[in-house]
Amino acid sequence: MPRGARLDAPGTLHHVIVRGIEKRKIVKDNQDRRHFVSRMGRVATKTETSIYAWALMKNHAHILVRSGAAGLPAFMRKLLTGYAVTYNLRHRRHGHLFQNRYKSIVCEEDAYFRELVRYIHLNPIRAGVLNKLSQLDRYPWCGHGALLGYAENDWQDVDYVLKWFGRKLGGARRKYRKYIKRGLKQGHRPDLVGGGLIRSAGGWSAVKGLRRTGELRKGDARILGSSDFVEKMIKESDLRRRYQFAADDVLEKVSALIHEECGKREVSVSAVKAGSRARDISKLRADVAPILINEFGLSHAESARQLGISTSAISKIIERHYKS
Repeated sequence: MPRGARLDAPGTLHHVIVRGIEKRKIVKDNQDRRHFVSRMGRVATKTETSIYAWALMKNHAHILVRSGAAGLPAFMRKLLTGYAVTYNLRHRRHGHLFQNRYKSIVCEEDAYFRELVRYIHLNPIRAGVLNKLSQLDRYPWCGHGALLGYAENDWQDVDYVLKWFGRKLGGARRKYRKYIKRGLKQGHRPDLVGGGLIRSAGGWSAVKGLRRTGELRKGDARILGSSDFVEKMIKESDLRRRYQFAADDVLEKVSALIHEECGKREVSVSAVKAGSRARDISKLRADVAPILINEFGLSHAESARQLGISTSAISKIIERHYKS
């Protein structure tokens, strides 16, 4: 069966899984690990790709990312090609290092964001590399430690992740760690990494239940989300074939508009991007979001990224805008 085209646009949330060819190692020692992680950070910064969670294993890697203006393929190409060239030179080998096609799953953010952060960051324990959570707290080859403040990765979007757990830093970190701890006994999650309807429905047992009741539900191997989300993403992907990604000049105009509005209202752009809930900033978002979507043609996800809030918050703003 032919593989479907990748679903992507600026602002799309992806769970990316990279595997070594024929299940071979992609890192042999800490020097390789440092090179992979540092390159991932540099490329993310250059392509404006947001990284929320990651885990580097011996023969594979998981990354939870939001694609930037250049799109996910540009980020992954720069990361994997550059790393593979250096790896081959260092270890005096030839040929492919990675499977030809990395796996990318478009994710429904409100339903799965926290679950994916936890699933990815627990990989080293689930694989038996580490034995307990206290070891994971300071493990350098996973994004978990940065969320707790034990590591400094300036390219990892720690603030965005912690906002899902609380408004104050200390409390958010404590709630995040408790959430991670509760996931230690979950083991493998077929509902997060399965295929097609198995993933979208929540596992094979759920699919069998749907068959017994006769309920129809849409699923797609490229998407993690509800039936409605799957249908929405497929429809949007059909439209994107005509328009590709938003051009750089469009995003530059968006940035200029946000800076202009912040200047008029005497609020900080960084506060907007960081998700501040101050009344004047919330009002700015309510005024600007409809312009980003209706005049600039941005998706809800990309508008959310530009304004420092979730896609569901953007949807509520647009709904209120059309009701008013």
